[in-house]
Amino acid sequence: MRSHRPTPELPQHLEQLYGRFAFDRSFADDPISSIRPLATDARRGEVAGILGATLAIGNTTAIRGAIGRVAALAGGDVGWLVDPVHATERRARLLAFRHRWIRGDQLDHLFRVLTDYYAGHRSLEEAFLEGSSAGGFAGGLDRLSSVLRGTGRSRNLGRAPAGYRALFPSPLERSGSPCKRLTLFVRWMVRGRYPDLGYWTKVPTGELRVPLDQHVYWIAYHLGLTARRTRSWDAVEEVSEALRRIDPIDPVRYDFVLCHTGISGDCPKERDLAICGPCSVRPDCLLWRGRKVAA
Repeated sequence: MRSHRPTPELPQHLEQLYGRFAFDRSFADDPISSIRPLATDARRGEVAGILGATLAIGNTTAIRGAIGRVAALAGGDVGWLVDPVHATERRARLLAFRHRWIRGDQLDHLFRVLTDYYAGHRSLEEAFLEGSSAGGFAGGLDRLSSVLRGTGRSRNLGRAPAGYRALFPSPLERSGSPCKRLTLFVRWMVRGRYPDLGYWTKVPTGELRVPLDQHVYWIAYHLGLTARRTRSWDAVEEVSEALRRIDPIDPVRYDFVLCHTGISGDCPKERDLAICGPCSVRPDCLLWRGRKVAA
């Protein structure tokens, strides 16, 4: 049973939070700031987006640094990474790359997968639509995961490096992964509004799911958008549906704001009137409900 529910005023308070948010400040701290300069066309947008989403582990400074290092190895042109002419040189340049537990041989295999896929398809949107036509958004992510894993293509691609498949979980697997990174990639591709890229045109924004990282989950739970005690695909669906009731056309537009409210320290995750006092959604937060604050 849900332990707390959104207040009736939450939609207005979220709009106030969105309207007052310092997008330019947070844009510089977000991985998308490193991706946008690389996304000079639709193909490069997908390659840069998949690279950024795959590396989106850890703090944003380290993520942006990792994206920049791979881009530098490609001479600043991520299209180079999926050009079959450069496969041997790419493998050599990526050999020493490390970001958290992600290795250069794994990234090389990813670009090998993408090179193989692009030989017969214009865009990864085709794979997502193929899966979503029968299985909804989760089916689209499952199909996208399958393509990126290179499922059924081992004859063309060779054996995947250790740990590679785990980089691309599916929401349909028993683990019930929230699939934050793939969901983030799809958000970047679909939404045309700042700060996203909007290269995909056939997936409605209203069908998007929120990329549920730790910051968004914590805030969503304390606003009553989910009662789930852990991040999972079920929690993703709950939070997304709650936001869809507030904005049916573009429910995940709040994702960037909620995420960076946590990253920036604007949400201290404890009662601190000096920080929480001006927050638009403080009256809705579980930590503050029922507590009167002197004017």
